[in-house]
Amino acid sequence: MIQAKVAPWKRDRVGELAAVISADGVLGVVDIGGVPAKNMLSMRGDLRSSMSITMAKKTLIRLAWEQAGRDTSELDALMEGAIQPAIVHTDSMNAFQLYSELAKTKQGRAAKEGELSPIDIVVEKGPTAFGPGPIVGEFNAVGIPAKIDKGKVAIQKTTTVVNKGEAISADLGIMLAKLDIHPIEIGIILTGAIEEGHLFEAESLDLDTEGLHNDIIVGTSGAFNLACNIRWFASQTMPTLLAKASGEATSVAVEAGIANAVTIPLFVSRANARALALAGQLDSSALDDELTAALGAAVATASAVTATSDAAESAEETPADEEEEEEEEAEFGGLGDLFG
Repeated sequence: MIQAKVAPWKRDRVGELAAVISADGVLGVVDIGGVPAKNMLSMRGDLRSSMSITMAKKTLIRLAWEQAGRDTSELDALMEGAIQPAIVHTDSMNAFQLYSELAKTKQGRAAKEGELSPIDIVVEKGPTAFGPGPIVGEFNAVGIPAKIDKGKVAIQKTTTVVNKGEAISADLGIMLAKLDIHPIEIGIILTGAIEEGHLFEAESLDLDTEGLHNDIIVGTSGAFNLACNIRWFASQTMPTLLAKASGEATSVAVEAGIANAVTIPLFVSRANARALALAGQLDSSALDDELTAALGAAVATASAVTATSDAAESAEETPADEEEEEEEEAEFGGLGDLFG
């Protein structure tokens, strides 16, 4: 029986792949099918510092997987649906981070004849950048209703030109590209990953990290409010509870007329305000220079506040607001009203 000879380079290649597959870290399979060589080189260059991507034929990958002593059922699951699989390995990220990083390589390209649409392709109603010409007939020929409107070609109504899974014709692909619609997604797409013996499918690695972050914020805020309302004492709630208790105690002390280091400044401030209010009712000849200066400063401040308030109210320009202004002016009884 004649035994087929295996080229030395293939043995070496399988050995290299087996070493990568056996290495510690996160191991996965990516699909690079349909990615132009130029794009692939650029993507690999951007990812080189955080992961390695090793390309080989499926048969060599399978031989290396077996040589590394791994379960081939895992490989079957990872390569399912992959057009052109490659091995990806990283020891600096977990599986979720690996998926997120590879997802950044995804980009759209124009559809070619016969390619199946991965999504429902919808052309939205509205004007285009094209002027009048034969392009109107070209759009209509592929099922995109168009006409001339105000000197430009306009799509007459929102139309689904291809449903998900249907083949895209060559002419339709060209017209979609002219509308900057690139439905075919290319990129280094992770089909799954193995981390610490656990196999993760790509769908389970696609996390809404922003939504999760917002949920954590909302949950934390709700828990904090609940803890404060039921007076749950903890290192996180104590500053808020103490501040609230201090404010309430100060309010009670002020109302009760209790004099201490905290309330005395408040009493003095209140007395000063009432003194100015009373002085405002007196004839100017009864005031000394200090009171006159204090009243002048108070009036200037009051005028500035009133002017700002009037400007904001007049900007709204509603009858209801005008009535409120008239009522406020009618009830304003002088400087004393500003200080209670």
